[in-house]
Amino acid sequence: MRLSATDIYAFQALGYLGTQPRERWVASEDISEATGVARPYLVRILATLTNNQIVVSKKGSGGGYALSRDARDINLRDVMRAIDGPVAPLSCVSLKWHASCSEESRCHVRSAVWERVRDALLEVLAAVTIEDLASDFRQGVNYRLCLEHLLRPSA
Repeated sequence: MRLSATDIYAFQALGYLGTQPRERWVASEDISEATGVARPYLVRILATLTNNQIVVSKKGSGGGYALSRDARDINLRDVMRAIDGPVAPLSCVSLKWHASCSEESRCHVRSAVWERVRDALLEVLAAVTIEDLASDFRQGVNYRLCLEHLLRPSA
């Protein structure tokens, strides 16, 4: 698993939404201004989060976006799956997007490494919620700095 700019921007937007009352619809312009995420990119992220029931949206005057559930009830495992799809390092160990491999029954590394990596990652992501992101947002923690630290393949 490798974080992307989209992940970072989603965390920022969700952290901001987590600071808002659930009954308040927040315009994409307001989320963009509060997070510094360009609105066209943000709207695509919010659409993905809406399609995956992380966020709800309301069109028209007085509309906008809100979390679908309490911030404590939405974990980063679900967010990462919504944004990136499989969290597992390989499809042969994926729980939701499994693809069989002819070597599965004989592959020691599959159970010794990849299943354990998958399980540890899912456990950690499930333990962190949007409330945690909201706490960071309230304290002025800026995830944009994370963008400078994303791993990029060398050319």
